[in-house]
Amino acid sequence: MSLRRTLAATFAAATAVSIAAVPAAAAEAPSIQAIRQLASGLNQAWSIDFLPDGTGLFTQKDAKTISRIDKAGKVTTVQTIPGVSVTVEAGLLGIAVSPKYTTDETVFIYYTTSSDNRIAKLKLGQTPTPIVTGIPRGSQYHHGGRIRFGPDGYLYAGTGDGQNGANAQNKNSLGGKVLRVTTDGAPAPGNPFNSRVYSYGHRNVQGLTWANGQLYVSDIGANRLDELNKIDPGKNYGWPTCEGPCNTAGMTNPVKAWPTSSATPSGLAAYKGSLYMASLKGGTYKLDLNGNGGKLWTNLGRTRDATAGPDGQLYTITPGALYVSDGS
Repeated sequence: MSLRRTLAATFAAATAVSIAAVPAAAAEAPSIQAIRQLASGLNQAWSIDFLPDGTGLFTQKDAKTISRIDKAGKVTTVQTIPGVSVTVEAGLLGIAVSPKYTTDETVFIYYTTSSDNRIAKLKLGQTPTPIVTGIPRGSQYHHGGRIRFGPDGYLYAGTGDGQNGANAQNKNSLGGKVLRVTTDGAPAPGNPFNSRVYSYGHRNVQGLTWANGQLYVSDIGANRLDELNKIDPGKNYGWPTCEGPCNTAGMTNPVKAWPTSSATPSGLAAYKGSLYMASLKGGTYKLDLNGNGGKLWTNLGRTRDATAGPDGQLYTITPGALYVSDGS
């Protein structure tokens, strides 16, 4: 091969490598190719969190199970939770691994029983011990269910109004709230009402995350508007008086609202400087902290959870599968 042909081939190869190295995020309209399926055949998968070694633990709402998933995508059932009541929205919902798992080996779950929604703690394979009971449940809907540990080490829970809007404004009810509790279920120190209630006036909170130390939640609306809210302790977020922005004194407007026909938000994650909000109307929203942005991965259909993994990947849950991506 001549020197000229050798140099031309070398240049072409280098150019190809350079083009291949352009990240998918550079594209204006990210496609389904930016996300990879890790596991399939799941039974209403709902939430995922991670053990210190990077193993994922996820819940399946209808199967009432906690399962492990390893980095290769192998799924193993850990246990079935007794006493779980399943309806359209009820069942085994949120899961959160203790930030002190290496010493206490404790996992927290949120689930529906025949009489209420509750939070329990357990060691894997053992019987759960309830730590918060009496969270209102509806006959079918509005159970909330997301739990996450905050940067302060306390456990936060998003609850639903139990199909009774009055619960959201009643500070003595655990329904329609963001709760903040200790690992024993007691009100966390500094809570605004000396109770478990951290904020109120919510309808059906299914997403919780922190960005720059600030708590954000997603809240499912009724017939008009879904919400992304920035949560401050003690504030009233309006439901059922307000659905979306309103001008009612003492009530806090959302950061952003979307028509219920296009959003119906569930899990929420902060990842690489953006918020990722799962959508039960298909796909996942990629948003800035003001709620501006659009949907990714609409071909996946309903997305239930978004969680930043310890391996640097974004985990996305649909009812039947689990995916990983770089968020582009």
